[in-house]
Amino acid sequence: MIGWLKSIGRWIDVRIGFSETLLPMMRHPIPRAVDGPMGWWYVFGSASLTFLMLQIVTGIGLSLVYVPSAEEAYETLLYLDYQHPFGWFLRALHYYAGSGMVVMVLVHMTQVFIHGAYKYPRELTWLVGVGLFACTLGMFFSGQILRWDPDAYWGLAVAGSMAGRVPGIGPQVVELLLGGPIIGAGSLSRFYALHVFVIPGALLTLVGLHLWLVLKCGISAPPVAGEPVNPATYDAAYHEELKRGVPFLGDAIMKDICFSALAVIVVVCVAAIMGPKGPSGPPDPIVSGANPRPEWPFLWIFALLALSPPSIETFIMLVLPVIVIVALMLVPLVSNRGERAPSKRPVAVLLVIVVYTALGVLTYQGVVAPWSPVMDAWTGDPVPVNLVKRSTPRELQGALVFQYKNCRNCHALDGIGGRRGPDLTTIGTRLTRNKMIDQVSNGTPGGGNMPAFGKQMTPDEMAMVVDFMVSLRPERQPPAGAPRDLVASGEQ
Repeated sequence: MIGWLKSIGRWIDVRIGFSETLLPMMRHPIPRAVDGPMGWWYVFGSASLTFLMLQIVTGIGLSLVYVPSAEEAYETLLYLDYQHPFGWFLRALHYYAGSGMVVMVLVHMTQVFIHGAYKYPRELTWLVGVGLFACTLGMFFSGQILRWDPDAYWGLAVAGSMAGRVPGIGPQVVELLLGGPIIGAGSLSRFYALHVFVIPGALLTLVGLHLWLVLKCGISAPPVAGEPVNPATYDAAYHEELKRGVPFLGDAIMKDICFSALAVIVVVCVAAIMGPKGPSGPPDPIVSGANPRPEWPFLWIFALLALSPPSIETFIMLVLPVIVIVALMLVPLVSNRGERAPSKRPVAVLLVIVVYTALGVLTYQGVVAPWSPVMDAWTGDPVPVNLVKRSTPRELQGALVFQYKNCRNCHALDGIGGRRGPDLTTIGTRLTRNKMIDQVSNGTPGGGNMPAFGKQMTPDEMAMVVDFMVSLRPERQPPAGAPRDLVASGEQ
């Protein structure tokens, strides 16, 4: 039997050339120090790749059942959770493998930064790694949208708001992102394509390039104090060190295998114990009591948005992410030589401590901070009496519809209520009746947070709500767009 298997192996090897191509790559030399105890610092990249493979396998399984349509996506997730054999476990494994990949990529980048392994000649390796990290976060965010629950809906609303604030081309970016002017079936199809095809394609391409650069530039030796990187002499010194090196296909790869296996076991156990993430409910934009939160890698920026004044929201949404990405990409370009040992780079170590402390504090705040809009505003914040004391019976009915359709979730009256949309206390002086009907019916096509309520209200309910909003203006002040003779007389 063994001889027969060897014959098959030789037959395949002659045709694919494994022993001539892939085997030499596995046997490429690495610095001898990596083969020792310091080699455990080098296992996080392999663990990241392992989680990516696990993501691909579980994702293929999920795609056989998941239906990416606004009408059926939620139901297929419930079917996976409660009816399909081991569907719940497959979903849980997919989610926690994604979380593990984010953690491993982040730890790997931190280790590379602390050890100065991004310096010459591995600058491009670091830049590709930044792209991999961005793609990993993109996979995580797009995966949350595919759950198609309130968290997904409002996360997409915030993404649309961010896109809509891009100067000059905001509406076009929103159309590209959402597949239309508002969140709908096209949005889910768009993010399904991103999650299953576009981002994984970019991710696998960058992984291939990253591995090629690792083979081409070699694995950096553990840093030694007093041995700075000098591009003029580094190549010769590194090749000399490799002459005393050891093959990667040895103790080094065994460390990678052991750590990756342990990481997979942990993820499998967590998935079995914790179960799948969501869906928490149908993606109803007017659902009462919703308390949407982004996934944990984005809680820090959620906390910044929730705790910061509205005047700096655009900076946090558009400028801050660009600053973070640019800063990461500039790291090897402004510091590609000099000491690599952490003991000789106290500023770098302090920077890592400060960044992780800030991220930890903000992530905690993202868990406990109130969200804006206030999603339970309708339960405890009645319409102020002074706004309805002069109302007609029809306007009072509009106030009731306004309250129980949860408009207070996003809009305040007299400063009380949600803060995501504008305060509507004097909306009757700013918008005409026709503009209000268009806004309520179609939402904000420019990428704002307001969804379209045209299918959430009957024509009579919408007319009553608009009657109520037209009445929201100071006494004796005419409504917006009133004829000039009424403006002059101050009559309604």
